[in-house]
Amino acid sequence: MIGFPILTLITFLPIVGMIIILAMPKDKSIWIKYTALAATGFQVMLAVILLGNYDYSAGGIFQAESFQFIEKFRWIEITGLSWLGTLKVDYFLGIDGLSMPMVLLTALISFIATISSWNINKSVKGYFALFLLLDTGMMGVFVALDLFLFYVFWELMLLPMYFLIGIWGGPRKEYAAIKFFIYTLFGSIFILIVMIGLYFSATEVIAGGERVFTFNMLALMDQANYSVDGILSPFNPHNLRFIAYIALFVGFAIKIPMFPFHTWLPDAHVEAPTPISVILAGVLLKMGTYGILRISYPIFPDITRDLMWYIALFGMINIIYGALVALAQKDFKKLIAYSSVSHMGYVLLGMASLSSTGINGAIFQMFNHGTITAMLFLIVGVLYDRSHTRGLNDFGGLATQMPAYTGFVTVAFFAALGLPSLSGFISEALVFVGAFGVESIRVLTIISMLGILLGAAYILWTLQRIFFGKLNEKWAQLTDIDAREYIMFIPLTVIIIFLGIYPSAMLDIMSTSVNTLVEFVINGANNISISGL
Repeated sequence: MIGFPILTLITFLPIVGMIIILAMPKDKSIWIKYTALAATGFQVMLAVILLGNYDYSAGGIFQAESFQFIEKFRWIEITGLSWLGTLKVDYFLGIDGLSMPMVLLTALISFIATISSWNINKSVKGYFALFLLLDTGMMGVFVALDLFLFYVFWELMLLPMYFLIGIWGGPRKEYAAIKFFIYTLFGSIFILIVMIGLYFSATEVIAGGERVFTFNMLALMDQANYSVDGILSPFNPHNLRFIAYIALFVGFAIKIPMFPFHTWLPDAHVEAPTPISVILAGVLLKMGTYGILRISYPIFPDITRDLMWYIALFGMINIIYGALVALAQKDFKKLIAYSSVSHMGYVLLGMASLSSTGINGAIFQMFNHGTITAMLFLIVGVLYDRSHTRGLNDFGGLATQMPAYTGFVTVAFFAALGLPSLSGFISEALVFVGAFGVESIRVLTIISMLGILLGAAYILWTLQRIFFGKLNEKWAQLTDIDAREYIMFIPLTVIIIFLGIYPSAMLDIMSTSVNTLVEFVINGANNISISGL
């Protein structure tokens, strides 16, 4: 669209930075940090170029013409595989209104996390090399349109995250890293099995008119491409689509994380260094909900509609359970971790509505949660760097000692609470409006609204314990935030306020694609016979 492969560049630019870092002497830590900063900074610039050239009116689900900045060529081709014929895998990239906000979020959070990593002094070379590899894996998930390529990027981010937690984490880092690895790998196995089943169930026409098995997501979304006897064909009365949908959903739900697959998250957050907690909450959790919207919904529209009540139920459980557990926490970082579980429940609830309003709210909540929670984890990191404690009862009166810090905390806290004029309010309101309009999940939506009250309780109580009252003399020497920390906080604060005042700046990007997705899921479900389920 703009004359050069910008999606390839924005995806693999961190790999270039990683190679440069690996070639540097390990004692040149400052140059290693600046190289990582340059790589993520250029990535932000490319994301802005993408946004500036994005066509807001384009949208579609299984037509390549509806996606933008398309890059496609044959990546793997193996012939002579007996009954399999020819194995063909495409390098296929493109974005639409579902992925554009996630591309922006990934670039922004990676850049902020790089700045937050400036205090890393242990094995700096290894840390930033793994960090940039993780960046490529995350970005690739949001731009891949081939299921095989999507899975490669999905797995690519697993190994660097394991080492970043396991080497640079806290006292129980090995336990948290192994738990994260096992949970995520367990979910990935389910995704792999379904991916193979889909491959042998659908075909696409290639040059010369030949029909071949395919990993092309857009071809898999078109029910006309499925063979009648394919194991996951909607037209096969003996198919296993229901089981495949559940397996795929569980694989993505672990990453969200959805109750009861959430237990890896608090451990990973508490033990991870601050920049990795920022990446984990800001981007990685969104990969699960994005995968459901990008793959599960349009490939299995019939089952999606049948199970919407159960998706809403788990969304409600996430909201209430996460907020109640957050309310009981005495560790600042663990409180924010459980608040993430609660806020991702809003995304599930909006997705379950199968309405344009609800799904727009869900995607907007994904972006807003990424910026707000990233800021919250940075806030915890700033305080821990100075005091070396995260106990909520260990402080008091910090508002007078650290006024600028308190100002940023107030913005982030009230955005998480859902205060009007801040971004969190808009996305949560859209989720509730969209979900309340669906009669079958209305009761679940009403119960979910208790999450607002519980969220206000733990947020206001945290503010009171840390920042108000008499200053604990133990912290009388704490300094306010420095220039580097201002650079971390200001962009996130501006985005939170701007999108709270003018949400259309983000909603306009996604609305056309979301409308098409909703229409496709509803119509697709109507056109598919599910008697075999």
